[in-house]
Order: sequence, then C-alpha cells, then structure tokens
Amino acid sequence: MALMSQPGSSHCIHSETLQCKARHNGVNRMAHVMDAAKTKEIFFSTHPSCGSLKAVPSWSLDCGEVGQRRGQRVIVAASPPTEDAVIATEPLTKEDLVGYLASGCKPKTQWRIGTEHEKFGFEIDTLRPMKYEQIADLLNGISERFDWEKVMEGDKIIGLKQGKQSISLEPGGQFELSGAPVETLHQTCAEVNSHLYQVKAVAEEMGIGFLGIGFQPKWKREEIPVMPKGRYEIMRNYMPKVGSLGLDMMFRTCTVQVNLDFHSEADMIRKFRAGLALQPIATALFANSPFTEGKPNGYLSMRSQIWTDTDNNRAGMLPFVFDDSFGFEQYVDYALDVPMYFVYRKKKYIDCTGLSFRDFMAGKLPCLPGEYPNLNDWENHLTTIFPEVRLKRYLEMRGADGGPWRRLCALPAFWVGILYDEVSLQNVLDITADWTPQERQMLRNKVPISGLKTPFRDGLLKHVAQEVVKLAKDGLERRGFKETGFLNEVTEVVNTGVTPAEKLLELYHGKWGQSVDPVFEELLY
Repeated sequence: MALMSQPGSSHCIHSETLQCKARHNGVNRMAHVMDAAKTKEIFFSTHPSCGSLKAVPSWSLDCGEVGQRRGQRVIVAASPPTEDAVIATEPLTKEDLVGYLASGCKPKTQWRIGTEHEKFGFEIDTLRPMKYEQIADLLNGISERFDWEKVMEGDKIIGLKQGKQSISLEPGGQFELSGAPVETLHQTCAEVNSHLYQVKAVAEEMGIGFLGIGFQPKWKREEIPVMPKGRYEIMRNYMPKVGSLGLDMMFRTCTVQVNLDFHSEADMIRKFRAGLALQPIATALFANSPFTEGKPNGYLSMRSQIWTDTDNNRAGMLPFVFDDSFGFEQYVDYALDVPMYFVYRKKKYIDCTGLSFRDFMAGKLPCLPGEYPNLNDWENHLTTIFPEVRLKRYLEMRGADGGPWRRLCALPAFWVGILYDEVSLQNVLDITADWTPQERQMLRNKVPISGLKTPFRDGLLKHVAQEVVKLAKDGLERRGFKETGFLNEVTEVVNTGVTPAEKLLELYHGKWGQSVDPVFEELLY
C-alpha cells in the first residue's frame, strides 16, 4: 500500500473534543507501546483544542504497512506484513485502536496522493500467465538494473522496495506497484511511466508482456500460478468457506486504487461518505473486465461483481458510515468484528481464520493462548478488510478495474478533484445526501452489469456521472497544478456513456472475430 504520512509531521487533530480524547488516551499509549519497537521518535505538541502538552508520535514508518531493514533484506508492505518486533506487555484498549486511526490526521499542506495498480504478466508467445520462476527473474532483473532493494519471504523474492515505492505480488502473480505519496498528479503519472519503463525494459528481454484489465480474460483459475506467500495460503484455504468467488478475486482480478488523506475526524467522515456514494460511478467509468475464459461473462466489471460473493463479512458498501454516530470509534467496532485471517510471529503466519480480534485483545485467541496483540497486529488486521472504501490512516478508493496506463492516471485525478477540493466535495455531499441505503446498494449491485446505463431515479447513472466528472474537473482546476488533462480518459467515457468494457465487447463481436486473444495486444502496457 502507498504510505501516506510524512516523517516528522504532527498527526494533530485540530477540532473535536472527541478526537482530542481519542488522541490523548489512544495515541499516548500507542507511543508507549511502539517505543519498545524502536520505530518512532517522540516530540511534544500542544493541541489547540485540548490545551495540554503531550507526547505525540512522529513515525518515520509513515502510515500503511511497516517496513523494517535487517541487513540488506527489506521486509515491507503487507507481504510479509508488519513485523512482530513488539511484545505487548499490557493489553491494547479500544482507545489505542481509535488513536491509531486518528493518528493519520494531517493538515492540508501535508496531504498526498498514493496510487496503486496491478497488472497481469503473460508470456507473449503463448499468452499464458507468468510462472513464479519468471516473476523471480523479473524482480531480480529490475532490482539489479534499477537499484531496487529485494523483499524476501524465506529464500523467495516476493517484492522490491525503492524509497517509498514498493512492488509486490498478488496471489496469482499480479504485479503491483504501490506508489510513493506524492503532491501532484503529474508526479503520479511520472511515477507510473517510470515504473512501466523499468518493468518493460527487463520483461521484453524475457518475452513477457503486461496486460491492463480488471479480470483475467482467458485462463481458468487452476491455470494461474500460486505465489509462495504464507498469508495467501491461509486465505486460499479460508475463502471457499465464506463465499463462492473469493479464489477468483485472489487469482484473477486486477485493480487500480488511490489513497488519500484527511485532516480531522469530521473530514474523514465527509470523504468516506462521498467515496462510498460515488464508488459505483467509479466502477462504471473504469469498467474493464467483460471476459472470462475466452468469452463474454455478462458483466462490464466482473472484478466488481466478484466482490459481491467473496466474503461479505469484510466487503461491501458499509451503510453504517452514513449513521450520525459514525467516526473512528465506529470503524474500530466494525473492524473488531471482521473475522481474522492470521497473526504474524517469528517470520511465520499463524492461521487464525474466522477468529475474533476481540478475543485476541482479551488474551483468549485459541491459536495464541495467553498472548495479546500489538499495534502491528492491528495494522495487519486492517489490511484484511476489503470494503469499497477502506479506512486505515488514510482512505482507500477501491472500486475501479485495472486498465491501460492513461487510466492509471485518470483514477487518482477523479478522486483528487472531488475529495481534495472543498467546493466539489460539498457539492457531491449535497447531490448524494438524500440517496437511501437501498439506492446505494442497488447501484453497487447493478453497475457491474449495466455500467453508466444503470437506471437511477428519473434518468441514468450516466447523467449523475457527468455532473460528478465536471465537479472533479472543477476541483482540479482550483488546485492550480494544471491537472485537468488527466481526466480526459473519463470525460470521453462519461460523454458517450460507453464504458471501456463495452468498447472491448464491440471489438470482440466485430474486428476480433469472437476471440479474446487480441485483448492482450489491445491493452498491452
């Protein structure tokens, strides 16, 4: 995941008394716990609304997944997850968990854009998915040629790290770039272009190409290689118990997402609500997964559809976010009730699937009896929750299919224009204020099938989307960085009402002669 905080920043909350209380009780204890890990520095900050001097952690690890350097080996991102450097000497409280989320708050001058995208690697001659051995050669090649540090799990290379960027592998070998937190969309697009140049420079010599699409268009699930990562083995065994499509999510989907900051609990709530309400529009604008095993699958976004039956305990539209009582504490309550996947101890994943983090906090976890969680365990648990918008110490917009490189820049442009501009954000909240939970869920259910042509109230979703894209463009203009050009991809989609998936289907039924093979060239990076 992209890391959104900046070292040395005071994660100060400038408004609500509730937030001050959460910070005072939670974050100060967090500083005490994390001190044992030698992973933070403490400085003193006076909160204007609290009027008291207190220790606030300024973490050099940034938000998101924690990385630790051991000799020349770097362990970063969620694979392996945050290390178990902390031995909890006293149980965490719920206030600690609330304080952890609240520590992501930062002033607008420190807001950043973190973009992540996944893509399918394939053999150009056969169109077959890359095997792990090929992926390992590719990672080693990129590391040696472009000076990336290797991320290992045991003796297997499973990723790379360079500064605040990381490359990781999804369960079926999907190749993910988690970008650094940057200030402008120009920097985002430059980062994507640099990454694709480096990957192609090594991959082309190996006869490997990369495909920008939301769902594997040709190969069956059993034909997809399995990556040698411990957490994925646990997930693979658990998924069939909780949904019919979880393994397809793991092995055959690709997404692009953007991670964005907030300055207070109130700001987080407004952005969370706008993000959830508009997520079906993002799904429609970027719908790009109409093929399964060589044929049309009946959906414009099969990737989005798959999430409806992956694991409904940890996915979905989170209607409680729209409750008057919603805030950091209510998200913590939700996350505590999401069944666990694993605990990471001594470089090993311990299978805790289906168990309760609340029991863990009470020292009653059957797989680790008598042991209490630390904040790394909480951080790891948060990465195993998969709603349409996810809260960590920043907000993740998770509704879009993977696609070609121009769309990788368009997705963050869409959300930055709305969520980082106060006028556009308020307009979106006004537009969506009277949408009912049933209407939001209806859009979530129907958009993967009908896209922008989904009926909504007295018109089509296309008409709402046109208004929203205009707001995004206006928001980007007010930012003053000349970023509106990055919306060109979605402007065309919303003006015509024709999604990327529908263009692919037209090619399939026409020029491609009902073969999906040409998509590997059409959407080649």
